[in-house]
Amino acid sequence: MRLFKSRRRPKACATCSFLLLVSLHGQHRDGVEKPVEILRDRWGVPHIYAANTGDLFFAQGWITARDRLFQIDLWRRIGTGKLAEVLGPSAVPRDRLARLVRYRGDWDKEWNSYSPDAKEIATAFTDGINGFIRSLHGQRTLEFQIAGYDPGLWQPEDVTARIAGLLMTGNMGREVQRSIDVTKFGLEKVQSLMPPDPFRAFDPPKSLDLASITANILHDYVAAIGPVMFPGQQGSNNWVIDGTMSETGKPLLANDPHRQIQIPSLRKTVHLVAPGWNVIGAGEPALPGVALGHNENIAYGFTIVGIDQQDLYVEKLNPDNPNQYRYKGEWKPVEVEHQDIAVKGAAAVSVELRYTMHGPVIYEAPAQHRAYALKWVGSEPGGAGYLSALSVARASNWTEFKGEVSRYKVPSENLVYADTAGNIGWIAAGLAPIRKNWSGLFPVPGDEGEYEWSGFLSVEDLPQSFNPARHFIATANHKILPEGYTKQLSYEWATPERYNRIVEMLAAHKKFDIQDFEKMQQDVTSMDALRFMRLLPKDNPLAGWDGKLRVDSHQALVYEVWAAALPVAVFGPELGVRVGLQRTLEELEEHPNPAAIDQAYRSAQAQMVGMKTWGDLHKVDFTHVLNRKKLNRGPVSRPGDSFTVNATGGARFYQREGASYRQILDVSDWDRSVMTNVPGESGDPGSKHYDDLIEDWNWGQYHALPFSRKAVEAVVEEKLVLMPRK
Repeated sequence: MRLFKSRRRPKACATCSFLLLVSLHGQHRDGVEKPVEILRDRWGVPHIYAANTGDLFFAQGWITARDRLFQIDLWRRIGTGKLAEVLGPSAVPRDRLARLVRYRGDWDKEWNSYSPDAKEIATAFTDGINGFIRSLHGQRTLEFQIAGYDPGLWQPEDVTARIAGLLMTGNMGREVQRSIDVTKFGLEKVQSLMPPDPFRAFDPPKSLDLASITANILHDYVAAIGPVMFPGQQGSNNWVIDGTMSETGKPLLANDPHRQIQIPSLRKTVHLVAPGWNVIGAGEPALPGVALGHNENIAYGFTIVGIDQQDLYVEKLNPDNPNQYRYKGEWKPVEVEHQDIAVKGAAAVSVELRYTMHGPVIYEAPAQHRAYALKWVGSEPGGAGYLSALSVARASNWTEFKGEVSRYKVPSENLVYADTAGNIGWIAAGLAPIRKNWSGLFPVPGDEGEYEWSGFLSVEDLPQSFNPARHFIATANHKILPEGYTKQLSYEWATPERYNRIVEMLAAHKKFDIQDFEKMQQDVTSMDALRFMRLLPKDNPLAGWDGKLRVDSHQALVYEVWAAALPVAVFGPELGVRVGLQRTLEELEEHPNPAAIDQAYRSAQAQMVGMKTWGDLHKVDFTHVLNRKKLNRGPVSRPGDSFTVNATGGARFYQREGASYRQILDVSDWDRSVMTNVPGESGDPGSKHYDDLIEDWNWGQYHALPFSRKAVEAVVEEKLVLMPRK
């Protein structure tokens, strides 16, 4: 394959060249079959035009590697259990768990679950990545120079890694924490202060000693889904309105998925055009396709639903043979695999991967003859996150969309929808286990056979709406169960402050446009602050404040530090750290406690010494995983908090999560759609697109998301043409 690069407005890049030959052998693609154009716009977004699907995804893999090679190589290592190769012995437990939860079933079912051509697409995508890697001829880019290793080559199966899905399905961790809480504080108190929603009485299995459930069980699990460290409230919003509420008479759709704020960005924007394809939007850079965005006919976006997709099984091991576990009165063999993990600076480590009928064994307590197995939907075919978007992105109407949503398994998502015919819709999509006789709120015994899943809910059984009478749909990780809905999805949701504020703004009885939706996504009105102020006497430090958490607001600073101290002041130092602000406000509304409020204020005063505004305390850093000054950006002062629509949450008042990617899609004219992706589209520190969107993002500014060829060509900054190898 040859690459031709336009000389118009050249971009400085150590890995770019005017002529590049890529040669791949064996069963893999030897470059592209026909010329592929890649037009990069002024914001760094590549628009890829290809003659066939294979060339399209080869080019997506190639340009992704060009822009984000270090990031996606690291993600590949995390997902496939190959971190110890570059980090040393400390990463071995993490690698073992990544390998433990890999897909182990029928690979034809796995690929076909995403789309009929998913394997072809994944192969072309990873061949494109490998093609770019080979084009470097062993030369290391800056990040690999700092890290001291080379990128590895990809296999198609690498895109099906399950670790990302573990991060999105944390129910098992909450089962363990709830067990610990009940042991420490008592069942009735935990049920009262942290109740399931919809409410049901706690049902810990009588045959299970909850005191045996400890945090040690999750040690390797937590390490596997946590951030990678080199030496040196997750949430989202979306809403859609129909034409009766918009200036254009057609639907508008807004979405801002909230994940970790990092550099490079967690998401990568791309435009994919080929026969059968014309879709633009964002996805995770290590995956092919577009996870949220629009094609010629439909727009779609998502927020996490939070379906309970995990259970922890406590298995009884045979005291005379630890390779056997009890099930319905019989001893069954533990399935054991052995793998060698390569380790930087040391000999390879041989590890055991152990499985019961319920799933991978994540922890063992030999002295107690216990093993703890994870049963989760990620073990099912199609359990890799977001790959089902390969099918969703090609739907052209609600019927097709709903059919393709049946492929959506992990993570569970509130998928909102709009189309050019004027329809809007929503489905709470994801694989939902059926538990006939138990809640899934606690770990369960594995030996009795009484706690087994009874299949999964169908798409028709999932909550959904199409062209609702109120003319809009909104979700914000809140409880989305419709009135009278009886199926079991989850008992744990985000608190409804963001959702309530979105609905309040949508009830303004006006015709909305793009600019209105931009303001809504940037809204920092604190519903909790307004609620708290109603509990205070008239002569309080927040008197006259509008409840907006602006960067330059002194009252926002006072409120945030004061509110953070409230739970401990009301419930005490042990229980207070487990009870959230919303439950604390509810307690104060039911049982006024001026002394606790005053105690929290005195605590806040001590913490605010030397600070004047909320922005003095509340900041965000863009810290590269290599943690080098030349790669990091920030800090930047930030408005909002965890519970505002512009969600900017994180521990110790620093923003660590939020909307790195935002989109507002105009069905009446796709070229009017806007977006932003912080800190930039590139992971190359030498590129201007590495950090060029930070200031716009921080000030709530958006840029165009051009879709038509004419609109794209009007903002082209760079043109690449991938040519077939002669």
